[in-house]
Amino acid sequence: MSAADGTFARTTITAALPYTNGPIHIGHLAGVYVPADIYSRYLRLRGREVLFVCGSDEHGVAIPMKAAKEGITPKALIDKYDGVIRESFEAFGIAFDNYSRTSAPIHHQTASEFFTRLYEQGDFQEQVTDQLYDPEAGQFLADRFVVGTCPKCGHKEAYGDQCENCGSSLNATDLIHPRSAISGAEPVLKQTRHWFLPLDRYEDFLREWILEGHKQDWKPNVYGQCKSWIDEGLKPRAVTRDLEWGIPVPLKGAEGKVLYVWFDAPIGYISSTKEWAEREGTDWEVWWKDPGTRLLHFIGKDNIVFHCIIFPSMLRAHGDYVLPDNVPANEFLNLEGQKLSTSKNWAVWLHEYLIDFPDMQDVLRYALTANAPETKDNDFTWKDFQARNNSELVAIFGNFINRVVVLTDKYVDGAVPKHGQLTANDTETLAAMRAFPEKIADSLERFRFREGSQELLNLARLGNKYLADEEPWKVVKDDPDRAATILYVGLQVAAALAVLCRPFLPFTADKLAGILNLKGLAQPLGWESLPDRDGLLPSGHRIGQSELLFRKIEDAEIEAQLEKLEATKKKNEMENTPVTPQKETIQYDDFVKLDMRVGTILEAEKMPKADKLIVMKVDTGIDKRTIVSGIAQHFTPEELIGKQVTVLVNLAPRPLRGVESQGMILLAEDADGKLVFLKPEEAMGNGSVIS
Repeated sequence: MSAADGTFARTTITAALPYTNGPIHIGHLAGVYVPADIYSRYLRLRGREVLFVCGSDEHGVAIPMKAAKEGITPKALIDKYDGVIRESFEAFGIAFDNYSRTSAPIHHQTASEFFTRLYEQGDFQEQVTDQLYDPEAGQFLADRFVVGTCPKCGHKEAYGDQCENCGSSLNATDLIHPRSAISGAEPVLKQTRHWFLPLDRYEDFLREWILEGHKQDWKPNVYGQCKSWIDEGLKPRAVTRDLEWGIPVPLKGAEGKVLYVWFDAPIGYISSTKEWAEREGTDWEVWWKDPGTRLLHFIGKDNIVFHCIIFPSMLRAHGDYVLPDNVPANEFLNLEGQKLSTSKNWAVWLHEYLIDFPDMQDVLRYALTANAPETKDNDFTWKDFQARNNSELVAIFGNFINRVVVLTDKYVDGAVPKHGQLTANDTETLAAMRAFPEKIADSLERFRFREGSQELLNLARLGNKYLADEEPWKVVKDDPDRAATILYVGLQVAAALAVLCRPFLPFTADKLAGILNLKGLAQPLGWESLPDRDGLLPSGHRIGQSELLFRKIEDAEIEAQLEKLEATKKKNEMENTPVTPQKETIQYDDFVKLDMRVGTILEAEKMPKADKLIVMKVDTGIDKRTIVSGIAQHFTPEELIGKQVTVLVNLAPRPLRGVESQGMILLAEDADGKLVFLKPEEAMGNGSVIS
């Protein structure tokens, strides 16, 4: 088989290498890893030859920066997060054939050899250029660590390589008012020597290969971003960087320079394949160089350019490799209306999810798939997550399985019964069931995972409707043979669900296979056999005991998650509260003139015809005096009585609306304008001096 006739002998699936500066959150899962896992599992169920590879991306300037913040070495940092990431993937059933690391010797060797091949072929341009340099940090700045205003759309937080607001490709020197993301300093230009991949040399090839060759089969969001880049005109891109952390440039005179992380990272797919092949004792090259191999990259939208333009240009320059057949990139997933942010802890971390919702991996997989950001950014909300579970998985899928298994145990002693004469509804239901493998396959082949998940649910709806229409619990009283036939049909639908749910819900599939005792079948069930096999579960086959596939999620559990996010939001707001500039410097003698004392509010009432003013009688320990304060929009007079406060007692009296105010009560104001009294931690005697 070959790609010439639209068929392939095998499929190599890659998932974007997660960066090892933090754990995995739901945005990563929804954007890349769940769809990639669904597709690889689907192909295996169809009997296709598949290799699914990934690995940790462990180079780039962000690693030593994060390590310095945590007070550990870069090696300790990548070891830490590589372990966390691996555990998360395993916990959520992401079934890689191989998960490697870009710090592995086999990757260093593979990336170095790839660079050397292109260098020896004359594919690079050596240039001495002016690069942005952080004078405070004492280092050259990678593009992603230069932030400024986009010259094309005016977005103030554009990166040095790309504006995520308008999607334009940029050079760091294009930015208006650039600043270093490391120190905040204004960068300066400094000369340095680097090697560039001349993307402009591949512009005609990319235009023909993508714009003409993949206009119909690539997702619009992917095709559109590629077209924008190509139409703007491609420019040479540096493949080396001035850094200590990374793969050293394998050339004399290139000390202190490493391979640019976006040059070495996609090569990580190749080195991961090599690592797998060495372990399995097989040939790696067929998965990357044979024209009968289909190459697929699952990524997020921020990686489209690298996987559709830069990496294919590298592969084309090398000359031996197949090009990606498709790059089904997803857009971004937001959380409760806000962009997911690792630095702001605005995320649902996978390892924390499993603590709060143990053994409910499939629920999150399903919710993320059913709401996947396939063509536009989407929003994850805890309320939607709860509704997906309770109204769909519990009420539809789980309910159907529980009903048919419980009824089988109750009325036919837990064995698949023989069926009698089939009615029109029976045959229509079985025929509809047999159509679902093709329906779901059609969705998955077009990378429409949301659509595929809903077709799966429609199969469960079919089973529920059939049982509701036929009512075997009523029929059994007068016609037990008819009731047995109804259960026979229902069990066939349950068996189809057990097979077809596996790409989406692997843990549920295992549980359902146990309930239906699929291992006890003489002929194993497979995706291909579902449409043609007369009885998926033959008469006489004994099934197991019913158990709940899914449990209901209570409101209190969701409120706890929302409260956790609200606490995170408040913390972020406090950390980002703009600080009022310091006032003019005073001398110590000025400070000691202030006489601040602890007092207690004895009386309080709103000033007539004044919306903001409250008139208070305050015991200062020295005397009982009247103080007027503009706090009526923040406090009621009743809640003020009895409060201990800090009073500036030697402030000159000031008339306010005909009332003489004889001092000032001290308060603090947050970013939202909320007022808080400044007072001692413990009750103190009125008149206590604050110094």
